[in-house]
Order: sequence, then structure tokens, then C-alpha cells
Amino acid sequence: MPTRVRRFRTGLSAAALAAAALGALLPPAQAAGAGPGTAGGHPDRDDRLQRRLERLVAQADGPPGAIAVLTRDGRSQVYTAGVADLATGRRPDPEDHMRIASVAKAFSGAVALRLVDQGRLSLDDTIGERLPAQPADWHAVTLRQLLQHTSGLPDYSAAPDFLRVLRADPRHRFDPRTLLDFVADEPLLFRPGSLYEYSNSDNIAVALMAEAATGRRYEDLLTDLVYRPLGLRETSLPLGYRLPRPFLHGYDVDPPAGPEDVSEALGASGVWASGGIVSTPQDLGAFIRAYGGPALLSDKTREEQLAFRPGDSSEPAGPGTNAAGLALYRYATRCGVLYGHTGNFPGYTQLAAATPDGRRSLTFSITTQTSKGNKPALLARLRTVQEDFACALLKDR
Repeated sequence: MPTRVRRFRTGLSAAALAAAALGALLPPAQAAGAGPGTAGGHPDRDDRLQRRLERLVAQADGPPGAIAVLTRDGRSQVYTAGVADLATGRRPDPEDHMRIASVAKAFSGAVALRLVDQGRLSLDDTIGERLPAQPADWHAVTLRQLLQHTSGLPDYSAAPDFLRVLRADPRHRFDPRTLLDFVADEPLLFRPGSLYEYSNSDNIAVALMAEAATGRRYEDLLTDLVYRPLGLRETSLPLGYRLPRPFLHGYDVDPPAGPEDVSEALGASGVWASGGIVSTPQDLGAFIRAYGGPALLSDKTREEQLAFRPGDSSEPAGPGTNAAGLALYRYATRCGVLYGHTGNFPGYTQLAAATPDGRRSLTFSITTQTSKGNKPALLARLRTVQEDFACALLKDR
């Protein structure tokens, strides 16, 4: 999510909520310990990956905790470093809840594309046809362009009025169905389809089009079209600031000050379908294997989904060379290709990716925010480690 405006303590921008979609440290021996299911001498696990994860956490600007889950044909390997909660020293776990940030855009993509499969939406449907009350300047924008961030819609999460509300009350409860009102007076940034620009407005519009096509709440569509078919029992879209227990605590890290717990500092209503979903590493892996693989969509719709634009990256960029599809990205690593999505939110940075056949997945979660505009050096190190894990996932294919 874009700019940094005000910090809660010394490190966190309230406006970072809009930019991503928007205790002292433990001693090193504890902070970098191998958690349940990590390398720890297990013959099936890679000690080199464990050490790389530990080094990432040990950096001065690194996250207090990290968890990576590699799943191959139903069998998972879990690597952890650091802690899930600095106050207790508890280690990260695959069943910990966490904010998945802009990976939520893949969920709105899943809802929209399943409705396309059902004939209730078309990728060529326009905002004017489905949401005629939106500004006339936006009416020619198609669902396809929204899903691929080529719409030209101005980003509501960078709007001064939105940021003003957020500065005054970081836990403000927005009406998510009116978020686009913050930019209703602004023209398109470019002719639809002509350029790529990542915008949180796009997936708000996608969710509203899904509601208009079905007459049902977006939250209910998520349940019926995504959560229930995939058995995602620990995934939800809350509007408040509370997280289900247990959860992976997210931190603002700004040395030399100690990390500040910001897990519940911000409400989720201001990002909604663009970044508000809460899930677990376990659920997230199940989702991305279905959505990144062939299980969730028809062959025809999947072909449209995988029409990638080379060079257009997720936010933050994922491992390797990125290309943008419809609410899905291609990550061409040195060891092969994965399909997935990334995200960042105050306290969290996420990657969820799967092999094109949907049989293998990687989820990689760290407990601090990083993006190209926020700690780019940490992001560069993170992407290197993510690619190491991607290569481990792709080994022997």
C-alpha cells in the first residue's frame, strides 16, 4: 500500500493501511530457534533453508518471526524462525491466524472468476453495466481490466480524505461499499487497458460487481464459492481490528527502537476485498493450490486468468521475474514457475504460490511490513530467501 504519513510510535504509518492492498527482542538463541516441524535434524528437511530463514529474522530490521510451509502432494514441511509473539516467546504455527494483506485480491479474483464460470459475470462486463452509479468516466472499465490492474481507476487508499480519517482513528470502521467514494471526483489515470498500475480500488470494484451480479453480500459469496468448497475453516473477512486467536503477531520494526506490536492497531474495513482477509498458513496453502492450479476454474476461464503481462509485478514483488494475470501473478524463478500473489500490511508481508498443476505450494509469512517503498533492502533479502524456498519446492519435478 503507498505512502507513509504518520507513525503510531516511531515506526508505523497510519497511512500504510492504505499503501499495502494500506517487549525487547528475545536473545538470539531463542529468537532464531527451530519451531515445530522445522529442519531440526529431520531427514526430510533442509538445514540450509532453516539457516536462511533464521538469518532473515536475525537482521536488525528483520521480522520478529517467520513461517514458511512447503506442501508437496499433501505432505507439508514447516520451517519457522523467531517467535509468533514477543511477549510470550511462542513460536509460529501453521494454524496461527494472520492478515494476508493483498493476497486477499486473489480471493476476490476467485469469486469473480467462479461467477464467470457460472455465466453470472463476464470478463467483458463493464462498470457502467454493473455499477451504473459509479462515475461516468469509469463506465467503460471492464472486469478483466480490474482484475489485471489495467483499469486506470485512481487508488482510493491514497486519497487525502481517506488518509485524514485514518490518521484521526486508525481503527475507524469504514463502510467498505463506499470506499470508492473517496475518489469519485477523480478521472481515470489512463485509458483502460493501456497501462498497468496496481490499485486497491480495482478489487473493491470487483467485489461490488460480484454483489451486483448476484444480489448477495461479498462475504457470503466468499463462503459459498471459496471457503466451503476448499474446506477453509479458519479464513474470514472481518471489518474490525480484532484477530482470531491464536494469531501471528505483526510488528513495526524500526531500529534502534524495539519492535512495536501492531497486530490489532488498524481495522480491516478500510481495505475489505483488497486486503482485509484473515487466514492461516494452512488454509492459505489450500487456497493457493486450488486457485493457482487447475482445480477451481474451468479450462476456458483459466486460460483467460493466465494471460500474463510480462514485467508487471505484485506488491511487493514476488520471487524471480513477475508477470500479471487476472488476480494472479507468474513468478519465474531460476528453478521454474509458480503462480501466486503477495501482499503487505502493517505488521505482515505475505507470499502464497503454487505450481501450475496445483500439487505443490509455498506460503511464506513474515511479521513485519516490507515493500518497494518501505524497507526495500529487507524486501530484496526476502525475495532471495523466497526464491531459495521456491527452488526447494520445485526440486525433482
